[in-house]
Amino acid sequence: MTDADPDTRTLVLLRHAKAEQGSDAADDAERPLSARGNADAAGAGAWLAHHGLLPDVVICSPARRTRQTWHGVAMGMTGSPPEGGPTGPRPTVRYEPGAYDAHPEELLSLVRTVDPAARTALLIAHNPGISLLSALLDPEGVDDEGLRTAELAVHRCPPGWAELSRAAAPLTARHTARG
Repeated sequence: MTDADPDTRTLVLLRHAKAEQGSDAADDAERPLSARGNADAAGAGAWLAHHGLLPDVVICSPARRTRQTWHGVAMGMTGSPPEGGPTGPRPTVRYEPGAYDAHPEELLSLVRTVDPAARTALLIAHNPGISLLSALLDPEGVDDEGLRTAELAVHRCPPGWAELSRAAAPLTARHTARG
């Protein structure tokens, strides 16, 4: 699934995996993943590894459920914790407060800051922002329901992250990692 063009960049959008229900709005950022969410996150990582979509950079909301989603994805990709392992170098991971409760333009701004040398970036965030970003990047490629929990949307991007703009990154694959 990886593109042979050395100038192409790949952006993978991932809505966090299924979280436990919170008791009130005050604890929303601290909601942990459910058992199904942990399994689905690992499944998403295995799918990314199988398709050669190992990220160079990960941008992740600092909410507990997104951090746990990243950990599960990393375990699924490598079979080892996200600190690295035998499969190669670990990605640069950025926990960005601006990715929590973000609008699609705010998420796009975060992606535009990715190191120009990175070929694949993974953004783990929340709805509705993550689904709306996918629709902003490829208005023709997204359905009305948006991304489900643990769903991946793979977009082919222009050569420079800083140049990423509306309707400029076709959706090339979607995968729902549901156990």
